[in-house]
Amino acid sequence: MKELAQLLNEMKAEAVIRNYALFGAVAQMRYTEPIATLDADVLIGVAEPERIDILSEVYEFCARRGFKPEGEAIRVGAWPVQFIPAFSALTAEAMEQADTADYEGVPFRVVRPDHLAVIALSVGRPKDFARVLALLESGSASSEQIATLAGRHGLKAAWERFQRRFASE
Repeated sequence: MKELAQLLNEMKAEAVIRNYALFGAVAQMRYTEPIATLDADVLIGVAEPERIDILSEVYEFCARRGFKPEGEAIRVGAWPVQFIPAFSALTAEAMEQADTADYEGVPFRVVRPDHLAVIALSVGRPKDFARVLALLESGSASSEQIATLAGRHGLKAAWERFQRRFASE
């Protein structure tokens, strides 16, 4: 992960990306028990989001540093990394409001737990519901934080369905 943190900070410093934040299962491990995952997901803000080849500069930058594509990811050290442009107001906000963690002396931006929960809620797969539950059970995110954020992003009904389904279990 240190190598990924260094790469992302370098990409930001050289304006290849505007911003970034680790999200998904790897980010959640900062707040809960470890989760099985095959890759690391990184939200990125790009300078020209309307381009068809939106990730070309990211791939070129990585290639110049010896990081090669591997399927739909780029291998950075031990991790296949998926670079995902912020694709909604929710993910853009999550990226911009991410916490900065320290990973072996290197700053590393990580999506906050309330945003992780609402992003998972928006996807709505069984494993995403399990992630929301894990964040709640760990105390990393509260029902109130999730309700507020879900409401602000048009996911109030999804949160209410989640609560009806899982709050009493």
